[in-house]
Amino acid sequence: MKRILIVKVTSLGDIVEALPVIADIKRAFPGVQVDWAADEAFAEVVQWSQRVDRILFAPLRRFKKTRRWSDLKAIAASIGELRAYRYDCIIDIQGVYKTAIIAFLARSSRRVGYRNQDLGELGAAFAYTERFGPRPDASAWEGMRISAGEALGYQPEGLPVFDLKLPETGAQPFEAGDAPVAALFHATSKDDKKWPVTHWGEVGRELTQRGFRIVLPWGSPGEREEAVAIAAEVPGATVLPQMSVTDIARMIDACSLVVGTDTGFVHVAHALQKRTVMIFVSTSPSHFGIAAPHRSISIGDGASMPSVSEALRAIDYVHSDPLTAGELGHPANAA
Repeated sequence: MKRILIVKVTSLGDIVEALPVIADIKRAFPGVQVDWAADEAFAEVVQWSQRVDRILFAPLRRFKKTRRWSDLKAIAASIGELRAYRYDCIIDIQGVYKTAIIAFLARSSRRVGYRNQDLGELGAAFAYTERFGPRPDASAWEGMRISAGEALGYQPEGLPVFDLKLPETGAQPFEAGDAPVAALFHATSKDDKKWPVTHWGEVGRELTQRGFRIVLPWGSPGEREEAVAIAAEVPGATVLPQMSVTDIARMIDACSLVVGTDTGFVHVAHALQKRTVMIFVSTSPSHFGIAAPHRSISIGDGASMPSVSEALRAIDYVHSDPLTAGELGHPANAA
């Protein structure tokens, strides 16, 4: 086994959680080259990995919106780069039509993807010469590790290894100071995943009383308005300026605690081994959640609104001593 291509083009949280597949492959096949195909919008995220050898990217999402000739030319040029090497195996761990096209265009006699019932888009089936086995009874993230192992003949071992290194660019949007910083990621991709502003205010005030400095990131004008509303309820809270994806990741790395809804940057916090609480309102924590003993935990059942007291207990858990954690020492989703 000399060279393998992983195809996972979007999105932020999914790509971050898929990166441990690289460490698994390199543990099973020392010296193997692992390339990664991603959308241009998320190429910088893949670049955080210290284990990826080559990143292939094209402006797929942007071209879908703009239909600009320059983006089409960039996509055409990326096909040449994609075909520069012959791969021993191509593993599509996304399973939609555009990732199947990438797998089909790359040079390999082995292209492995999901079974029809597990595909995100059934049209992707045309590209594969082999299929993964039945979807494992595990989280989406562990499932990707298991499926890649099935394709290449190994079993993943131990906790996921992210091994991220963020570039030293840009300035921190706040002075770290002496107080520990807690970032509250209130913004979500869908309204039904939101946690109420009043809940964020209660958590922020409690953390302030515990000595934390609260910072509130945002990405759109609507999210900024919500951040301002939360800051109005939390004395001393800071609404951050708008930042790039990498700058937000660097901000997270400077924090002592991250609390957020089911969104990509909370997965980044987990991957950076920050103390992290993820709040689930309408999506499945068993499928999309995070878990690391006494460091990361997911709360909520995906069908009801988690309470402020649940969030505070989870914060206590991620800051607890493993030997004295008590009842929260064995949460169902912290395996």
